[in-house]
Amino acid sequence: MEQQQQQIAPEVAATPAPLLEEQLDMDDSMKHCFENLIVIDVGANLTNKKYSRDLDSVVQRARDAGVQKLMVHGTSVKSSKEALRLSRIYPDIIYSTAGIHPHDSKSIVEEPSTWFDLEHIAQAQECVAVGPCGLDYQRDFSEPDAQKQIFAKQLHLAIRLNKPLLIHERSAQNDLLEILDKFENLPPVIIRGFMGTAEEALKYLDRRFYISLTGYLCKDKSDTGVRRLLDNGTLPLDRLLVETDAPFMYPNTRASKLPQHVKTAITERSLLYLHRYCTFQRNEPCSLPAIVEMIAAFMKKTPDEVALATAFNALKLFGLS
Repeated sequence: MEQQQQQIAPEVAATPAPLLEEQLDMDDSMKHCFENLIVIDVGANLTNKKYSRDLDSVVQRARDAGVQKLMVHGTSVKSSKEALRLSRIYPDIIYSTAGIHPHDSKSIVEEPSTWFDLEHIAQAQECVAVGPCGLDYQRDFSEPDAQKQIFAKQLHLAIRLNKPLLIHERSAQNDLLEILDKFENLPPVIIRGFMGTAEEALKYLDRRFYISLTGYLCKDKSDTGVRRLLDNGTLPLDRLLVETDAPFMYPNTRASKLPQHVKTAITERSLLYLHRYCTFQRNEPCSLPAIVEMIAAFMKKTPDEVALATAFNALKLFGLS
């Protein structure tokens, strides 16, 4: 594969490095990363069959849009293996994770030997996190007891490997926190694709967990959810990450409940990538700049501030080069 060149749009040029260092207390080892950073997608499901025919184009579009690095999630043994393979096809662009999604927990219970395959994958250098793992009580693809058992195994694995944990949680916060609180020396914890209430978010933030946001903020119509987190400053920049969850969570910038000041904050360039290449049926990582701009509008910050902070958080947490 030919070396793909980094393309940085002039309209999203970075803040001068000395200012970033003052704001983020960036250590010397990170300085070389700063010049070419725009945004980092910490959650894209590029192993999904919807990308089987044009993955090269999808990755190149993301790069052209300003997405410098992508984390491809493994949610089963099979997809974790495929995510690792992609990280080796696209070195320094794609990084992988290895996890058993709560929905897939029963597969490990039914075939315990496959757990050793996951352990082997998770040890790879290109694999930068364990997960997504956790609890999901909204659907019954796996029984709660099976979910808890496999979640605990992945916590032990993350501690042993000292790799960050990607947590998926739906309607199960109390049980999830009860399990997490039993473990000492947890590595950094990221609550990915957060869709809960501001009250639930505070419980995570009080434990110094990170929270990643997706295009779900276009769908959130409640007065107590994700938008409130951003509006009132509950979610600080140093705890924030961004992801597309592609091909899911299409950010519908035309949503009727999306405030007008947020809609007008999205640049024409971001809308071009979003509307030309992304649909409700297949979102792409190139939609991430539009998500960042919406988050910035809700937080009353500039897109550069949000992009720089979230990129720095990702670099620091996952050791991306």
